[in-house]
Amino acid sequence: MSKLDGNERWKTKMLLTDHVEQYEQAERTAASSNKMLTAEERSMIRDLILLPHIDTMVAKSLRELDHSSSILKRAYQMVGEAIQRRVMQDTYQLQKELKQRNIRFIPDEQTDFVIYHKVFCRGYQERFGLTRDVMRTEISLRLTRYTAEVGAVLRDHIKK
Repeated sequence: MSKLDGNERWKTKMLLTDHVEQYEQAERTAASSNKMLTAEERSMIRDLILLPHIDTMVAKSLRELDHSSSILKRAYQMVGEAIQRRVMQDTYQLQKELKQRNIRFIPDEQTDFVIYHKVFCRGYQERFGLTRDVMRTEISLRLTRYTAEVGAVLRDHIKK
């Protein structure tokens, strides 16, 4: 107990509006940092889990192209390499962002249809699971998006 606890003068405090705004902002950031995973963070974790699978699939496809006799072999290889570079960029950005938010995860267990990861988020531990069907769908959507990005760059280059 301090000397000021019984003193009625200290119950009311005058604050400038600038100080009130700073105090409220500090309270909001403290409250948000104590929360569990947000939906955005969950999607970031999902993407970071899926990106190595996408890289493996593209690398396998590129190895298969080496044995192909297609006349467009070089074009396919260039597109595949561009997609791999984009996957690596996204992986790096997601790792950096999750590290800033003090979130990390490790593979936990794998059942017949679900792959689980342990997620450590700001002092809490959570279990994150992805079904194989969801992974396939998300990988397909992501590959389609990467391919569309490369196609858009090619279209823009051809128009010029």
